[in-house]
Amino acid sequence: MTTTAELLQGAAALFPDEVVTRADVRHIDLPGAGRFALITLDNGLDHTKPTTFGPQSLGNLDKAIDQVEAEAAKGEIVGVGITGKPFIFAVGADLKGVEILTAREQAHAIGKGGHDVFKRLSSLAVPTFAYYNGAAMGGGVEVGLHCTYRTVSAAVPAFSLPEVFLGLVPGWGGCVLLPNLIGADRAVSVIIENSLNQNKQLKGVQVFELGIADALFEGADFLEQSLLWTASVLKGEIEVARPDVDRGEAWDQAVARGRAIADSKVHGAAPAAYRALDIIAAAKNGDLRAGFDAEDDALADLIMGGELRSGLYAFNLVQKRAKRPAGAPDRSLARKVTKVGVVGAGLMASQLALLFARRLEVPVVLTDIDQERVDKGVGYVHGEIDKLLAKRRINGDKANRLKALVTGSLDKATAFADADFVIEAVFEEMGVKQNVFAEVEAVVKPEAILATNTSSLSVTEMASKLKHPERVVGFHFFNPVAVLPLLEIVRGEQTDDASLATAFGVAKQLKKTAVLVKDAPAFVVNRVLTRFLGEVLASIDEGTPVEVADRALAPLGLPMSPIVLLELVGPAVAHHVAGTLNAAFPDRFGVSENLGRIVAAGKRSIYTYASGKPEVDPEVAALFQVGDKPQTEEQVRERAENAIAEEIRLMLDEGVVAEAQDVDLCLITGAGWPFHLGGITPYLDREGVSERVNGKPFLAPGVASVPA
Repeated sequence: MTTTAELLQGAAALFPDEVVTRADVRHIDLPGAGRFALITLDNGLDHTKPTTFGPQSLGNLDKAIDQVEAEAAKGEIVGVGITGKPFIFAVGADLKGVEILTAREQAHAIGKGGHDVFKRLSSLAVPTFAYYNGAAMGGGVEVGLHCTYRTVSAAVPAFSLPEVFLGLVPGWGGCVLLPNLIGADRAVSVIIENSLNQNKQLKGVQVFELGIADALFEGADFLEQSLLWTASVLKGEIEVARPDVDRGEAWDQAVARGRAIADSKVHGAAPAAYRALDIIAAAKNGDLRAGFDAEDDALADLIMGGELRSGLYAFNLVQKRAKRPAGAPDRSLARKVTKVGVVGAGLMASQLALLFARRLEVPVVLTDIDQERVDKGVGYVHGEIDKLLAKRRINGDKANRLKALVTGSLDKATAFADADFVIEAVFEEMGVKQNVFAEVEAVVKPEAILATNTSSLSVTEMASKLKHPERVVGFHFFNPVAVLPLLEIVRGEQTDDASLATAFGVAKQLKKTAVLVKDAPAFVVNRVLTRFLGEVLASIDEGTPVEVADRALAPLGLPMSPIVLLELVGPAVAHHVAGTLNAAFPDRFGVSENLGRIVAAGKRSIYTYASGKPEVDPEVAALFQVGDKPQTEEQVRERAENAIAEEIRLMLDEGVVAEAQDVDLCLITGAGWPFHLGGITPYLDREGVSERVNGKPFLAPGVASVPA
């Protein structure tokens, strides 16, 4: 029979580049309790390189447990604790090692190896304690769940089981131990709901309130207080009482709630959430061994599946590529921005003003055509700051400072004379934007950047009538500005490197994911969305029932259906962008006459929700004129997927972005497309759409798939 050490040695041979975590043992005399062994997880790097568990790291923890197990057996210690380096407890499995696995038995060994090491903590002859001193995720959370007791620091900023978000399950005890500790409903919230809600993190206080930790201490002297508490527990002065777990109908209801959440988020398109829920459901009987075996099997299956590989690819895009934008100029060319001007005071302009004030903490001034609009825009910003204060996201002093930074003016000359960066967010019409830029250019400094938030118009044409077109740059945000991270930075034909570098510098200060895009119609996200939405609307125009066309893309697990997306964007905006793209590419982008009728009638939605569920609005149905060539869901889906694959290939051929990876990064961060699709190109490759449409895949084998 293969031992744990042999399993881990075999895995380590596959992963020579692991950043290895040490498991150092030291001994402490607890007052009145006796000699105590403390294991510290530390990879020797600072907090910017979090501690992870690769095979060698698990081997080191296994050896540390060998030592304390022997000491416990001899009666030399009264307990064992485990904690992390400053600011970090541990953030789980080393995902770089997962990416290189090529066989199911290798994946199974990783799951079993983690279980075999961690569960030793629960079988020692003395009580074990986990001290969550800093960020804890995945396997970092799970190693603590195997301990007898847990404490958590109030300063912990991030605590989660994020595996389902990536396409895995918590596979080192999380699916089994957490529901048996805090109940199935709370466990479903942590494992399923938080993961599928953009990987929501818990704070230390929430970890304690959920019952995951038995005690909460302040960060300044967390370990000292945890050890004093440990001594009291060991002496019998403190008895940890945990509520009984309801193993009746409440457990089944929790699992059902989890399935409803998974259905609403991924629509059955990604298996991870459902595998996790199956294990949670089976854990109701408290059989830990069977549960751990089920986790091993689920891990092995998912690691060898395309959804996880797409998820890891997407994770790397967001964590790595986003931080080093392809094609960005040298940062040293960027100019300092000490004041920002915003032309317009509508909702988008006001959101931008709030973002610039919060992130740059420099004066921001809004202008518009009358005082009422200016006052409304400034009032919106001040109101949002008051909301942040009410939620305790900022304190009173910060709120007052931010409010003082945001002002309004009708006089562009006075408002913008000393601005370094002026962005327009006015009506999406070329003539209007050209006039705005002409007015602004006349009053700003020679080196001031002029940015446009256009979603589809040519930046080059917008700058063409200016004396200094080289300082004009596209700066396209996505709505809602505070939520979606993407910023498409558009280089016009004459935009110079200093202006572009300044734009990227500002984007970084705004904490946005900046992607350099060519000045092409609708850039990236709107071009892809308009092409795919256009095919769905065309199928409706041809006679496909709205409900059928709207369900067609459900198997992809997109964040919303096409018709709901149309509502979010707004029919008028969608119609305008479609017109722009139709003018540029009439053979591929149509303009729906039915959509035009909706816009002309002033309707904001195809659906009505009067019954509590979406139904086609009878007034909209009366407007429609449709053909007699309906299609099935499968035909509409194939049509839309083919169109997306064709459009992305054409965009890459045109050089709109550097690589397919940038298209995927844009769709993930600008449209919320899911990690299990990898954005979109890994899915198109996996389903054979890329080959069918373009004759070749977008990505090389192994980039977002199991290596050959």
